[in-house]
Amino acid sequence: MKRLLTWDSLRDYALVLAGAFLQAVSVRLFLVPANLVGGGISGISQLINHYTGWPIGVMIFIGNLPLFALGWRYLGGRRFAIRTAVAIAALAVFIDVLVLFLPLDGVTDDLALNALYGGLVSGVGFGLVYRGRGTSGGSDILARFLNHWKGIPISQSYLLTDAAVMFGAGLTFSWENALYALVMLYVSGIVAEAVTEGSNVVRTVMIITSSPQRVMETILHDMQRGVTVMEAQGGYTGHEKAVLYCVVSRAEVAQIKAVVREADPKAFMVVGQAHEVLGEGFSDLAG
Repeated sequence: MKRLLTWDSLRDYALVLAGAFLQAVSVRLFLVPANLVGGGISGISQLINHYTGWPIGVMIFIGNLPLFALGWRYLGGRRFAIRTAVAIAALAVFIDVLVLFLPLDGVTDDLALNALYGGLVSGVGFGLVYRGRGTSGGSDILARFLNHWKGIPISQSYLLTDAAVMFGAGLTFSWENALYALVMLYVSGIVAEAVTEGSNVVRTVMIITSSPQRVMETILHDMQRGVTVMEAQGGYTGHEKAVLYCVVSRAEVAQIKAVVREADPKAFMVVGQAHEVLGEGFSDLAG
């Protein structure tokens, strides 16, 4: 019991609940009023609601039950199940409760604005759920299952699971609405990725030099950045050279270029990009 109530787990559940709430706001304030259909079980529930009037939240909950069982079997057991159960239940409750408080006609009749802000708000919601180490059920579970079972890349799995829903949206509402729904899904995916990974984009630097000691000491002393030294051999010359590897912030790229140029003007340097760096000098690995 104590293990379930750690600060980390409480933070995770808070993120999952906040994310589910934002997803529900997106559905009620932007998607349903504009007849824009989301992907997966949520989108299918919207389509059924259009024809039958059945509560969207209840159908989301019922539709996720078989996928939830599938996720328990193949995708991590109890740890996966608890967070996902909380996310699904919270989303279902929030969607059916918010209909009592939010305007039924939304805030605008503009399809483009509804697609843009619907994708933005839902993307933040998805990102928070992912940061809480949960999923929102539906396409998330099915995509991971297809990836685990058949080795299908998750991006392609999402495309397969959402394509039929978008086709149904085109037949039910209009093809214009379906196209705007695709824009909404794209925006949602971009925002969810940004929220999940954060803005901690840094630069990785590889330096091939004949003067490794001089370059390394300059980086260590002048920039206070760690350096890893790897031995390498030139494929054309066969000469032994050292490869220095380090990570710097975006603001330090110009500085490290100047440092390397001063220490060894003939050095070969490659600057890449990393989405996140954890450990000493950067974000806390435990966080």
